[in-house]
Amino acid sequence: MTAAQLRGGAARPAREPPAPSRLVHARDVLASEWTKLRSLRSNRLTVAIAAAVTLVLTAVVVEAFATAPGAATHPAPVDRLAASFLAYAEYTILPVTVLSVLVFTSEYGSGLIYTTFTAVPGRRAVLAAKAAVTGAAALVIGEVLAFACFFLAQAIFSGRHDAVSLASPGALRAVLAAGVTLAACALVGVGAGAVVRHTAGAIAAAVTVVYLLAVLCMALPEPWNIRLGRFTLPFAAYAEVAAHPPGGLLAPGFSLLVLIAWPAAAVGAAAVVLTRRDA
Repeated sequence: MTAAQLRGGAARPAREPPAPSRLVHARDVLASEWTKLRSLRSNRLTVAIAAAVTLVLTAVVVEAFATAPGAATHPAPVDRLAASFLAYAEYTILPVTVLSVLVFTSEYGSGLIYTTFTAVPGRRAVLAAKAAVTGAAALVIGEVLAFACFFLAQAIFSGRHDAVSLASPGALRAVLAAGVTLAACALVGVGAGAVVRHTAGAIAAAVTVVYLLAVLCMALPEPWNIRLGRFTLPFAAYAEVAAHPPGGLLAPGFSLLVLIAWPAAAVGAAAVVLTRRDA
């Protein structure tokens, strides 16, 4: 025993550094998921191509509506407000939904998910971070593209008919709802990827929720096609973006609840499945 130990007593063990707070831990997990999402060149390229195709086809579709024979006297199948988002409903929502599925399935396929769960043992925290990052990115992209589609469509309509301004009743709600719809579909994709784990099956499950259920409802006889269809994502989204939605659809407030319920159910199912099975 040294003289220093005799004077000061037994040496005290070194203190362990304090554990990071939950806020710091959550911030680190979110930063990690954001880095994964934006570092993939294929994600940026797919979104850019989808946006370009959406804008081009929006111009084509709206021009067809505006120049159709009798457009000034006969009502169109959809109103001028909803026509702004017809291309958006397919060529933006479908690619973003597929990319959202890959948020989980790509890690399962490569085995990276085991590293992720080792670094972050709380699987619900991983799910929450992936859902938050993907949903926020989809919401921003959706709102920017929805405003672009709206202004492009109304600029074309203004040369031939009375265009709809953003101050018109229901116009701002429709544009904002279009962005919310994209975020909702992205979260459905995240949930499907976490539950199914395999890319092909998860894409099929997500597309079923986003599109196929509404198509099946449309094949039903009246009035069941509307009574059941209004609880699907496409019907609810149309009730939000149309200035004059057809009768039988839910009111905009209830349709918004439908848009929230589907992704909430998908992410909730993913949370249950992730905690009850092995990676």
